[in-house]
Amino acid sequence: MSQHRLAPAKVNLALHVVGRRADGYHLLESLVVFTELGDRLRVAPSGIDAFVVSGPFAAGVPRDGDNLVLRARDLLRKNFPESARHPVRIELEKNLPPASGIGGGSSDAAATLHALCELWALQVSQSELMTLAEPLGADLPMCIAAHPLIARGTGEQIEPAGSMPRLPLVLVNPGVPVSTPAVFNALAQRENAPLDGLPARIDFDSLVDWLAQARNDLQAPAISIEPAISKVLEAIDHESALVARMSGSGATCFGIFETAEAAQAAARRISEARPGWWVVATASRPSEADHVGH
Repeated sequence: MSQHRLAPAKVNLALHVVGRRADGYHLLESLVVFTELGDRLRVAPSGIDAFVVSGPFAAGVPRDGDNLVLRARDLLRKNFPESARHPVRIELEKNLPPASGIGGGSSDAAATLHALCELWALQVSQSELMTLAEPLGADLPMCIAAHPLIARGTGEQIEPAGSMPRLPLVLVNPGVPVSTPAVFNALAQRENAPLDGLPARIDFDSLVDWLAQARNDLQAPAISIEPAISKVLEAIDHESALVARMSGSGATCFGIFETAEAAQAAARRISEARPGWWVVATASRPSEADHVGH
């Protein structure tokens, strides 16, 4: 009866800040992928509500109403009071560092919504779930989708990103949390060029070429707040990554490599040189149509 879900890491391969609304929210355009690595979530019926956290980053997870997992549970109860009233035990294995620009909390909340909808047999479509989840944060709609996509607006406008290939990745975090509001406040320019259109036929090489012309407009302000990010990018560059860039508002950075073996070797060398950093080799999940043969 229990439901298990992966809450994959979200990686912004490109993130352009293209404007700002009157209410202060920034307008973004971002190419986003999700990885084979993530937190893990299990929900099961229980006599009383329970929330249990394990994993290497369990210590950084709030256990109260600030936690997005519990807010996701309570959001469903508010909207489906009859079907969602039964107590549940939620177990979260926290493998991703918190406040690190790879959507850990939002992905956890999205996985919770999917798992509880299944457990409680709630009749709700994915688009309805995205709208419902918007109060939980701008990253929720994309994390509910959890496939390669382009996000626009404040993150709520989502479209699938063609036939994205699987990308061997190395993720590196220097062990310092970075405040997203502080990064946005440090932005020097809030109206930047939008994303170029993706190649008509996306393959590994054409995507890498396209990414070379793209940016993360939050990278420079994040480095001004936390200079360790530039050291991370240097370390990834030193391993001859095809692309090295910060994800989201930081401090996690990624490198794209030619093969899984190259990514694993690079991760091993960076980890040996910087034992205090979080370093993992993984891969992005391709578009659905590309799963065959990977």
